[in-house]
Amino acid sequence: MSITTQTTHQRIWRPLWELPARADLIFSFARRDLAGRYKGSALGIAWAVLTPIVMIAIFTFIFAGIFGARFGASDSNWDYALYLFCGLLPWSMFQESVQQSSNTIVANANLVKRVVFPLETLPAAQAFAALGNQLFATIALVIGIVVIRQNLQLTALWLPVLLIPQLLLTLGAAWLIASLGVFLRDIAQGVTLLLMAWMYLTPIIYPEAIVPERFRWFINVNPFTTLVRSYRNIFLDGLAPDWRGLAYFTAIALFFFVFGYWWFARTRKNFADVI
Repeated sequence: MSITTQTTHQRIWRPLWELPARADLIFSFARRDLAGRYKGSALGIAWAVLTPIVMIAIFTFIFAGIFGARFGASDSNWDYALYLFCGLLPWSMFQESVQQSSNTIVANANLVKRVVFPLETLPAAQAFAALGNQLFATIALVIGIVVIRQNLQLTALWLPVLLIPQLLLTLGAAWLIASLGVFLRDIAQGVTLLLMAWMYLTPIIYPEAIVPERFRWFINVNPFTTLVRSYRNIFLDGLAPDWRGLAYFTAIALFFFVFGYWWFARTRKNFADVI
């Protein structure tokens, strides 16, 4: 390998190794993003909890109340709401991060001009801001489980094991979409449509059991199916995560983490010219 090639590889990958050292900067941007969303509102950060609750109520009314969809052994609408909440937790975090990242570089054009500024921290901050929202929603889920079921499974302690690959996938997707958003200004609209289709192709608002056998393979190939299944396992069913499915999800997450960062690092030198 030539010295030039070695230097190029170091220039691409060194910021990734230095990312933990920039944790303060990432969390500062994430806090600013969260605070900015609710600044001036009467309820403030409480919206981070109220928003998913309202969404759950709407979906429960439509799909459980009107169409009679059911999860688990119980036929109650409350049980449906809990299973739905578990499915929307990781999905909402991923969706929010990807959508916000599509415009994050363009919105911070002043920082792009600074050669020494670590631009890779901007999509990372979006991912951690979305994770912060998920943690607030998780508090609402735990409260709901305790109130409705009068207990909380100890298997919920497996949550950090699920969050690690989930965060890796989200970071990789955020870097990829943030870069594409610089060159393709329509990416935000395209991503919204893609994510909407992806959500409905994931058994979040409906149980896996109702999927026809001929389409079951398609549902199982979807990595979010296994993640959603593991969330329901640990919070509601008192089971360990779906380890086989989680291994598959982790492999997909690692691929997107590496590829997403590589793409971002290779294209960032052109950001200033385009913006």
